[in-house]
Amino acid sequence: MSVMPSSSTDTYIPTPGAAARKAAPLWAVLLTACAGQFLVVLDVSVVNTALPSMRADLGMSATGLQWVVNAYSIAFAGFMLLGGRAGDLFGRKRMFLVGLGLFTAASLAGGLAQAEWQLLLARAVQGLGAAVLAPSTLTILTSAVPEGPERVRAIGTWAAVGAGGGAAGGLVGGVLTDLLSWRWVLLINVPIGALVLAAGALWLTEGRAGERHRIDLPGAVLVTAGLATLAYGIVQTEAEGWTAAKTLFPLTAGLLLLALFLLVEARTKAPLMPLKLFKVRSVSAANAAMFVCGGGMFAMWMFMTLYAQNVLGYSPLKAGLALIPSSLTIVLGSKLAPRVMPVIGAKNVSVLGVLVAAAGFGWQSTMTADGSYVTSILFPGIVMMFGAGFATTPLASLATSGAAPGDAGLVSGLVNTSRTMGGALGLAVLSTVAASKMAGSTSPEALTAGYAMAFRTSGFILLVAVVVLLVWMPGQKVNSRP
Repeated sequence: MSVMPSSSTDTYIPTPGAAARKAAPLWAVLLTACAGQFLVVLDVSVVNTALPSMRADLGMSATGLQWVVNAYSIAFAGFMLLGGRAGDLFGRKRMFLVGLGLFTAASLAGGLAQAEWQLLLARAVQGLGAAVLAPSTLTILTSAVPEGPERVRAIGTWAAVGAGGGAAGGLVGGVLTDLLSWRWVLLINVPIGALVLAAGALWLTEGRAGERHRIDLPGAVLVTAGLATLAYGIVQTEAEGWTAAKTLFPLTAGLLLLALFLLVEARTKAPLMPLKLFKVRSVSAANAAMFVCGGGMFAMWMFMTLYAQNVLGYSPLKAGLALIPSSLTIVLGSKLAPRVMPVIGAKNVSVLGVLVAAAGFGWQSTMTADGSYVTSILFPGIVMMFGAGFATTPLASLATSGAAPGDAGLVSGLVNTSRTMGGALGLAVLSTVAASKMAGSTSPEALTAGYAMAFRTSGFILLVAVVVLLVWMPGQKVNSRP
């Protein structure tokens, strides 16, 4: 029995001019959508290695430096559901181009910033553009590719490119900062963004999922404010701790705003997020698993890089190069999963992938202060990343398979939101766990013990994701018929 809906082209409505245009080759659509996703994910992590240079050049405070990352993350998480629904209502190509245009312009502004406030504002606008862009990348792809194994392979490519973007962030940031300047971690987006904008204008076909042009404004305000406030509270935990008023107030306010959002959505005639979506088990279970997996996996790159630099003494560039095999392995796992899914089912592939990743995290937690590259970074990293890639493709397929085509953009936004919010929460929790184990010491042994505890905790978090999948996810296979 299939959990895939009928082809999205049944309800995907092209605009009048789109029907007369010759459709672009499928590879061109796939390339454009994946390039947009790569830019979005890359920018989550690419600035990390450039932070010390930013601080020295602009005279930034420690708090301001933290907000270089947080401004992007909060805007990205807060506006993603709204961005996904906007694509359904106003056109996915249009929102792709609007989001990418904002992202590219903000990258230019950030790269040219002469003051701290200019850089932080640019990063927030970058996050807003990414929130509009990211859901459209997946929806454009699933709308263009027919149901069946071809669509699953396309989602595998999208997942691999996204995972590769996250993995490549440290390397790209290190290379650009060492060879050029910190400004190029932002300016590099400008020529690439311009090329993708041209490709999107040329190759993508405009369309939307229905006739409605009205957006649920109260719902949009509440969910955006709720997610952004919750994300702000989560990132505050790193500086203020979990029990401080500066943390508890935004966390509580964010949860209350989201609860009010659900109340409004249950009563409005044209909700931003129809709550019936969560009655589809494949959608709700996959998003829950995405959230938990994000919590377990997102912080991995940061702790791997910190271990390589702070304990083993690698330079930023060498640390980035050390993680290349892991980066390639996550792509391999993402591309291999579609070949296995028709045989054992998407649910079983995702469970197997998460278990492999959990084993890799457990292996990584055995690292020592005098560990070698092969046994302390290379092999455990390969196992972790292969499992992560192997799990991501079926989870994305399951999360988008049970929803009506008219909600495709919203569901894509929900997938990205679940993963982003889970990652933000996981990073905050694991940073606290590591700091607690270090007990204020900065010796290589104490740092290693803290990082090891973070990896061990991540492994247990991933086992929770396995339980979620086994108990909640329906057992049907994703349709593999041509």
